[in-house]
Amino acid sequence: MRISILAVGKLKEKYLSEGIKEYLKRMTPYARVDITEVPDEPCPENASPAIADQVRQREADRLLKKLRPGTFLIVLDPRGKMYSSEEMADKLQALALNGRSDVTFIIGGSVGLASMIIERADLLLSFSKLIFPHQLIRLMLMEQIYRWFKIMKNEPYHK
Repeated sequence: MRISILAVGKLKEKYLSEGIKEYLKRMTPYARVDITEVPDEPCPENASPAIADQVRQREADRLLKKLRPGTFLIVLDPRGKMYSSEEMADKLQALALNGRSDVTFIIGGSVGLASMIIERADLLLSFSKLIFPHQLIRLMLMEQIYRWFKIMKNEPYHK
């Protein structure tokens, strides 16, 4: 499988970068995984809804330029559906069996994602009803992707 993660903003925290590198290394036998960052748009702390919409739109334009045609698009959004790890492993396996082995995950920036990205999603995925920092979600997503592949291969996952 080819797994891509498109994320808004640059990862700044060293501990998150190190965790992501570790999961990238662990996933080598299972899939080709790449992470692409697009620049986040500056947004004032108490921006009006119109300004926030403009920020989301500019970030969406950058994301869409990086999106491969035909990829199965999974957008992380707190309003999405929550799945168990086993259910997501089953979904990825079903995609692969149906010839949809190119999967892209999108993680928005600090003001979220434009509706045009959300509407384009093949699947809206939520990790929780809680809101997490977009930088932390990257590490959480990497861990889950690794877990999904371990589940698909019926391999033990060392906690």
